[in-house]
Amino acid sequence: MEALAALEFEDVLVTAPTGSGKTWIAREEIRRLLNSGRRAWYTSPLKALTNSKYQEFTEEFGVAQVGILTGDRKENPDAPLIVGTTEIYRNQLFDSLRGGSEVRGDLVVLDEAHYLADEDRGHVWEEAIILTPPRIRLLLLSATIGNAGEFASWIAEVRGVRCSVVAGPGTRPVPLRAAFLLPDKRLMPLLNEAGRLNPEIVQMGEREQREREQRPWRGRRRF
Repeated sequence: MEALAALEFEDVLVTAPTGSGKTWIAREEIRRLLNSGRRAWYTSPLKALTNSKYQEFTEEFGVAQVGILTGDRKENPDAPLIVGTTEIYRNQLFDSLRGGSEVRGDLVVLDEAHYLADEDRGHVWEEAIILTPPRIRLLLLSATIGNAGEFASWIAEVRGVRCSVVAGPGTRPVPLRAAFLLPDKRLMPLLNEAGRLNPEIVQMGEREQREREQRPWRGRRRF
């Protein structure tokens, strides 16, 4: 709720572990904007994630309310909510500058905002942040930013808009569990209760090794 309240007046950087509800903040702010006839962008660095969010938001808000723009897909581009890759959003900003028009939007969500530090693609996030008009609120989401205060200060400096930091819990609320996918598509826990490799997996590996050793030797292939 703190992040939603802050978005009324300023940009917000949310830093919280995966599974702690960052997307909920974006979804509820988007819902508020759509209900008042306003517009939003949701950007991500990966096409697969973009497609996933497009599916999620169409189920939440309806197909007519959501469009998608990636290098491979262009559907309903005039929708009030556009889901796209960050590169596509940045390109729209460049097009607006060249054409002398304004970007249509009241909120831009930059998911995986820590990509700003990526050596190859970080400039895209930097340009998107700098070129987004100050009238448009930015909501930046990340699970891995360690210098959130410094990052927020830089955003405020280049945009002329205050950027607050909302930090989530320090530990991941949804634990990760490693599993081994068997040939018959079943999942087997990778580790036992003692944190060691599952004995069943070890036995499978040993059995496979014995079977390989018992196979008849056919000689070396000649080329």
